[in-house]
Amino acid sequence: MLTITVAQDGSGDFASVSEAVLAVPYDCRAEIHIGPGTYREKLVCEKKDIALLGAGMDNTRIVWGDGGRLPHPDGRPTHTFRSYTAFFSGEHLRVENLTIENDAGPGAEVGQAVAAYVDSARAFFADVRLLGNQDTLFCAPLPEKEREKDGFLGPRGLAPRRPTAQYYRHCQIAGDIDFIFGGADALFEQCTIRTVNNHLPVSYVTAPSGRADGLGFVFWDCDFVSDDCPAGTVFLGRPWRPTGKTAVLDCRLGAHIAPEGFSPWQSRTDSDLACFAEAGSTGEGAAARGAWVKQLDSQQAEELLRCARKLCRPE
Repeated sequence: MLTITVAQDGSGDFASVSEAVLAVPYDCRAEIHIGPGTYREKLVCEKKDIALLGAGMDNTRIVWGDGGRLPHPDGRPTHTFRSYTAFFSGEHLRVENLTIENDAGPGAEVGQAVAAYVDSARAFFADVRLLGNQDTLFCAPLPEKEREKDGFLGPRGLAPRRPTAQYYRHCQIAGDIDFIFGGADALFEQCTIRTVNNHLPVSYVTAPSGRADGLGFVFWDCDFVSDDCPAGTVFLGRPWRPTGKTAVLDCRLGAHIAPEGFSPWQSRTDSDLACFAEAGSTGEGAAARGAWVKQLDSQQAEELLRCARKLCRPE
């Protein structure tokens, strides 16, 4: 296995994360150890089997500031999927002990601003902080069809869609609108999900777009918290595509979570095709939900969690 060190003081093999990633042959298994510091760079990481290992989420930070409404060098707006701070693809990805941030600003000012675009076939994030506002974490793949011109402009926009399995453990993810979105099968285990208060009338945590026969997003033993968002103004999810799925299992919900729990997508009338499920919620945001939110019994919840761990945890 190839081992590379990155240090801003010149003591490592490279001074930037991007240079270190470029030095790795695609088929070579590699670990990149990233020292303390703020690395202001737009990272593209497409390798077969790679690990990015920081010195702690408070110490190692990868930061960029592109927003969907901001101009791109080609003269068009950047749009959502070119706004990423870090783009990951390839087969096996492991990211640990660092922060990835998009600091472009609130969506009302700059549009969607992705911190991490995760398109690796299998991805594992542990003790990682993902920071942004609108569309912080994109769990690929994209939906099959865009709803507006240039909606999928960027990586993989024209490529065949492939399923991904993603696992997030002990991570902190922050944003305001649809800040965990996409078509992946993903398990979030013992994470802190923080809604940023940008004084919006309504916010949404997830916007799943996966297949009807997929797993979707599963949150287990997570804390849903906020930066003083008003009570009842944040929905756990809404379906970006009709068959999107989100399940919330044994989680602690703050008072910011809306009594309805989940929401339809704007004015669309096909939200009954989505699958939103919940079991064992506690905290001020726990409530009796509407009929379209499936309440799982303990056996159903255990089976869903078992399936999620089998599919999403690293081999």
